[in-house]
Amino acid sequence: MQEDIDSLETSEWVDALHSVIRHAGPERAAQLLHDLATRASAVGVNLPPAITTPYRNTLPTSKEKRMPGDMFMERRIRSLIRWNAMAMVMRANDNDEGLGGHIATFASAATLYDVGFNYFFRGNEGDQPGDLIYFQGHASPGMYARSYLEGRFDEEQLDNFRREVDGKGLSSYPHPWLMPDYWQFPTVSMGLGPIGAIYQAHVMRYMSARDQVKRGDRKVWCFIGDGECDEPETLGAISLAGREELENLIFVVNCNLQRLDGPVRGNGKIVQELEGVFRGAGWNVLKVLWGRHWDPLLENDEKGLLQKRMDEVCDGELQNFKANGGAYTREHFFGKYPELLEMVKDLSDEDIMYLNRGGHDPFKVYAAYAEAVAHKGQPTVILAQTVKGYGMGASGEAVNETHSVKKLGKDDLKRFRDRFGIPLTDEQLDSVPYYRPAPDSPEMVYMKKRRDALNGPIPSRNTNYPSLPAPPLNDFNAQLKGSGDRKISSTMAFVRVLSTLVKDKKIGDRIVPIVPDEARTFGMEGMFRQLGIYSSAGQKYTPHDAGQIMYYKEDKKGQILEEGINESGAMSAWVAAGTSYTNYNYPLIPFYIFYSMFGFQRVGDLCWLAGDIQAKGFLIGATAGRTTLNGEGLQHQDGHSLILASTVPNCKSYDPCYSFELAVIIQNGIKRMFEDQENCYYYITAMNENYQHPEMPKGAEEDIIKGMYKLKAGKKKTGKKVQLLGGGTILREVEAAAEILRSDYDVDADVWSLTSVNELAREGQSVERWNMLHPESEPKVPFVTKQLADSKGPIIAATDYIKTYAEQIRPFIDREYIVLGTDGFGRSDTRSKLREHFEVNRKYIVIAALSGLVKEGKLKPADVTKAIKDFGIDPEKIDPMAL
Repeated sequence: MQEDIDSLETSEWVDALHSVIRHAGPERAAQLLHDLATRASAVGVNLPPAITTPYRNTLPTSKEKRMPGDMFMERRIRSLIRWNAMAMVMRANDNDEGLGGHIATFASAATLYDVGFNYFFRGNEGDQPGDLIYFQGHASPGMYARSYLEGRFDEEQLDNFRREVDGKGLSSYPHPWLMPDYWQFPTVSMGLGPIGAIYQAHVMRYMSARDQVKRGDRKVWCFIGDGECDEPETLGAISLAGREELENLIFVVNCNLQRLDGPVRGNGKIVQELEGVFRGAGWNVLKVLWGRHWDPLLENDEKGLLQKRMDEVCDGELQNFKANGGAYTREHFFGKYPELLEMVKDLSDEDIMYLNRGGHDPFKVYAAYAEAVAHKGQPTVILAQTVKGYGMGASGEAVNETHSVKKLGKDDLKRFRDRFGIPLTDEQLDSVPYYRPAPDSPEMVYMKKRRDALNGPIPSRNTNYPSLPAPPLNDFNAQLKGSGDRKISSTMAFVRVLSTLVKDKKIGDRIVPIVPDEARTFGMEGMFRQLGIYSSAGQKYTPHDAGQIMYYKEDKKGQILEEGINESGAMSAWVAAGTSYTNYNYPLIPFYIFYSMFGFQRVGDLCWLAGDIQAKGFLIGATAGRTTLNGEGLQHQDGHSLILASTVPNCKSYDPCYSFELAVIIQNGIKRMFEDQENCYYYITAMNENYQHPEMPKGAEEDIIKGMYKLKAGKKKTGKKVQLLGGGTILREVEAAAEILRSDYDVDADVWSLTSVNELAREGQSVERWNMLHPESEPKVPFVTKQLADSKGPIIAATDYIKTYAEQIRPFIDREYIVLGTDGFGRSDTRSKLREHFEVNRKYIVIAALSGLVKEGKLKPADVTKAIKDFGIDPEKIDPMAL
């Protein structure tokens, strides 16, 4: 900052500003400053680049709404929650197993949550759905401790914190899969909570605009740590919230200035950094930095030296002040300027130590929350300064290792008890007991009254929701009967299935197509005009293609969510729509269509979260297959998304080739997820290669769902027979190979479609487990084994995915089994050249079949050598895995 060369002139300008504020109001002052800045910019004055304010509370004391409740009663309740949260973690670690847990995060955030629970967080027992709250994952012990006081948990459950296998425990962090009637949102994979909250607010507005569920004054709250803001997902979508003016969204950033290993910005100021970022993105920013004990000092700061000191001190020193005590703070904070030392001369070191930070002052927090919920036209972020490990003493308050502290020493435990007024004796401290007053005690009565006024307990997840009827399969007759002479891709077949669904009178308006700026790639542009693209602003311009049938139509009531080049955002929108059944009591059926390579590989953490949160819907991995997406090359060609999909336990994944397979799978998925209310979601690949689609074989539906069915039986009886298994578009190479084997090598072949190796593998593994645990019962037989039981000859499987995919079913096959796949990096070329390169074309399938017959003694090795030569294959060709 430049030195003031004319302090008198500066004083006159400041006095003039104060005069305007007094006589014309702050709005007029803001207008003048805006006009001055505009004029200065126009004449070339370099304005300060930062959009930050001084390091003090945003709300002056004159504008703070007063907290209406009983401060002393609430402090007693908050103290009991603090104690029980700490006791739960300590008891979980009072053994040699080290179950872990975290004390320091909730210790810093207790007031931030407590004020919300007492005055703002609305439950689900009112006339409209409750607020949606993304709790900071590491603060979960505090939520359990509150629920214990409310009588929702007993001591046995608290003692089983992080002991879940026997079914009586509490999960380490928020996990709806493990506690389905309690937690709503998994948040501990840092960064996913914030982006999820933003798109939750986005989808809430979408549903309201489409007259599905009116949002009213419902809020989405998201609690995050300042260190978490380094995750790209945390801040990556905040511009969407600002652009869409998501006034239903409130972020609360717990700025305790520490991450897991040390300071977040030891040499800087994380609050100021975040303020600038959020303001630049169009958010309403409320800083809650200093508690009310600082108010008299700031009022007496006539020369602005205290404010100057607050502005210049770095976060590493702010941490030191709390770690080292009042005397250190007097010397190193106030001691820099003699006038500041004079200001605090009447304060003891203890008084200075307890100059509280804003996030620990319920009055300051209440005022910020009240301002946030009333604010219109912008999302709000509250930057609350706290102390990590607050109250933990030398064991953890503001020390670098506090995040990992699981226990307090006896002396610190005594000080904690005394500081927070916990009625326990020294002897009782040895066992770190829980403490809960009688149900009719003033604390419990007050607590219940506050939650009753706010419509019931939180966290709480709705598990009773309406079902949706699946359309009958014959609604998709156009797909079941095939394409005739017309060649289409399976992606186009999917678009036709989707078109049928959006026209369905019972569920059509529940279908939510989601695309990350690739609709034209997938042939979906015809839906732009038919359904409209959702935009919170409508369409303020005339698109250049307005005169065309498929023009780009944005609409406040649009059905398509076009999320831009943003896979994480689109996936987060899909998760929000896929959980509308529980969060809004209104099931939506989302279809997220994307480049398959940029699905599980790009947003795998969100896919795992989708399983935990029990999202329902369809992920469509379009342009799938390593050799099917020709020309795009290494980064785009997908040969492993199905393997990644298999890692999510409740994700059902399929690789259909033909339109009837696709129709059967989607119809079955809607029935299972939305009619039968099964907690799963579907991943389905779709390809962009055009070919003819046959009619569905009679009675194939059930086997398509299970993972394999016989597409074509062998045509002639010979002494040489093989079983050819193919998935996705490589199924067509398998069909072609069968014809070559019959015509050129007198080898008969049955052709099987592998619609889901993953489902086959899971079923087989489940059967093997059952057999192992029931040694005296008649063994069950895996579905793969049953399907192939009456067949003869070696089995060859070929897919457009790496060999690991089809290898999964090897344990359930009792004869020669050869797998072909697309291991190695992709590259640009035609489909025929790529399939030759990766050795999955019809020629290599024939070679594999002949090799299998050699191993069965039906052919001689020379027969295979001749075939290799006839096909022009170089046996010394480099393995594609090595290229």
